[in-house]
Amino acid sequence: MTQKELLYVEDAIGHEGVIIKVLAETLNYLEDPNLISFMEKELKLHEGFQEKLVSKLEVNSNE
Repeated sequence: MTQKELLYVEDAIGHEGVIIKVLAETLNYLEDPNLISFMEKELKLHEGFQEKLVSKLEVNSNE
């Protein structure tokens, strides 16, 4: 990966972090079980995205 691509991946990790923070905070205010379930799924989805991006950086640092 080029340095510019690595910066894009780092930015994406940060963006996912913001999304995760907002979803987690929003969950504290919800009462509707269906909405809670939906938000929990979204939270897990974005945590997975962030993990994949971090693994890309780890793989690249080992090369």
